[in-house]
Amino acid sequence: MKNKEHWEKVFSTKSPQEVSWTQKYPETAMKYLEELQLPKTANIIDVGGGESNFADALLEKGYENIWVLDISETALEKAKQRLGNKAGKIHWIVSDITEFRNDIPFDFWYDRAVFHFLTEEEDIEKYVALINRSIPENGHFLLGTFSENGPLKCSGLEIRQYSEAAMKERFSQSFQAVKCFKEDHHTPFDTIQNFQFCGFKKI
Repeated sequence: MKNKEHWEKVFSTKSPQEVSWTQKYPETAMKYLEELQLPKTANIIDVGGGESNFADALLEKGYENIWVLDISETALEKAKQRLGNKAGKIHWIVSDITEFRNDIPFDFWYDRAVFHFLTEEEDIEKYVALINRSIPENGHFLLGTFSENGPLKCSGLEIRQYSEAAMKERFSQSFQAVKCFKEDHHTPFDTIQNFQFCGFKKI
């Protein structure tokens, strides 16, 4: 509940240009997804999607089965308002990721900067168990967190940094790393955050 209150306040009081994670276009996610050549009917979820325009980009490319999950109802309402009539094409989920219960097999799971907010081992294990259940064999997962050269906090909260090796180890039981890379994110206020990304395939 404390986390939810935090994020509701953030999205109630700040515009996209006042938060560090805003991207004009989700180029990294879209490029990775297009390389997978999944059918337009693939089930795709944006974890921690908030006000992100990833859903907009997916709709523009013709993807038909899109889920956006966020702990903040305010963030999702803002996204719905932005999308207008197109919002009805999206499945919206208000949930803490550690409490999410799901029976949909996701072909592509995208998480940019949710996982690194999980600092307690219990919560991390819940996430790993959830993703193991949620992604079928040969399904795909793209994860982005702050790297070891990235910030130690975000939005006033502690985060856990990841190296490529640590990220691979955390998901090694059920996933094979396909592509890992670092990327600098330029925030709306001209600072740079270094991210570690890894794309995985369920084995």
